[in-house]
Amino acid sequence: MPELVTGTNTLILIAVLSYLLGSIPFGVILTRMLGLGDLRRIGSGNIGATNVLRTGNKAAALATLLLDGAKGAVAVLVARAMTGAEDAAQVAALAAFLGHLFPIWLGFRGGKGVATFLGTLLALSWPVGLACCLTWLAAAVLTRMSSAAALIAAASASAWLVVFQEGQMLFLVVILTVLVYIRHAANLARIKAGTEPKIGRKKA
Repeated sequence: MPELVTGTNTLILIAVLSYLLGSIPFGVILTRMLGLGDLRRIGSGNIGATNVLRTGNKAAALATLLLDGAKGAVAVLVARAMTGAEDAAQVAALAAFLGHLFPIWLGFRGGKGVATFLGTLLALSWPVGLACCLTWLAAAVLTRMSSAAALIAAASASAWLVVFQEGQMLFLVVILTVLVYIRHAANLARIKAGTEPKIGRKKA
């Protein structure tokens, strides 16, 4: 049976490594490699896949989405493999998520964390993560707004924890969800005003 508690020094090491992994700005790196410009000066200035899509390069946007999700998942899986402990896996999830939001390489100005959020959930509990991904997809199809889909998917996560009896993750998921909403404050205001851009539409 897996351990539930990990030593403090080990948790600190996992947190630091997971933060550094989470802070890799794949969107910025890919757009520069492909000659698409500085992503922080394009569209919303966000470093995530939705803004990469505004460059018109769908392949780069998909790669950014997968890599941003993967870094959260890898952090969780490595922490679990190192310790066999769920507290370490959850610390890794939070640290990787914070790394994406506040990357040291970009002056702590990062993305909104949706892909990384989903990636960590898939690694922590794949049924919960898959349910949230499907929720995002359904909401995206219905609203045609990536931000609205993200907010709906994040809000649904706690409910999916109950459905799949993963209550031990509730505190972590609530923290991640609150952070997702905080990072989407401007999007929420635009959604209410009816001015939020649709998926694939360039933002001035």
